[in-house]
Amino acid sequence: MPNKDPVIALVVAMGENRAIGRGGDLPWHIRSDMKFFRKVTMGHPVLMGRRTFKSLPRVLDGRLNIVLTRDEGFVAPSAVMAHSLEEGLEAARASCARTGSNEIMVIGGEDVFREVLPQTGRIYLTEVHAAPDADTWFPELDPSEWREVFRERHEAGPHDDHDFSFVILERVAAPSR
Repeated sequence: MPNKDPVIALVVAMGENRAIGRGGDLPWHIRSDMKFFRKVTMGHPVLMGRRTFKSLPRVLDGRLNIVLTRDEGFVAPSAVMAHSLEEGLEAARASCARTGSNEIMVIGGEDVFREVLPQTGRIYLTEVHAAPDADTWFPELDPSEWREVFRERHEAGPHDDHDFSFVILERVAAPSR
């Protein structure tokens, strides 16, 4: 049986105002979301922009880290550099073929989300029930193109700034390639 192309999935925490970042960091601290992020992305290639990579404390373990950058001189030890979205997706597909992973996880930032959205088949969304100040935003989604397949609401725990919901969206029609 031929291998099916891996699904391109976005993994994003977004405020009610579509906020996703401020000053190179998240505009909130939600430890529960960090645990969810690790669980969802573990074992899958993760594709991200240079600024997102630089905001991380270290390379994400247990996942091939692919960094998109136009800066030919930028090098991230233990990560794969890609100088176009297609080059990054090619590296991620090759990783999926080697490991048997069925998803490519795109983790930001704003420009990467916007560019890959037409090819995206799934979104792992943490809806943060707040509208913080931000300088980075998630693109608008056309509600007719997405259906919600999972939702789980959580009250803020002791290490969470806000209440939040874990949501999984699937594209209604096949994404363009």
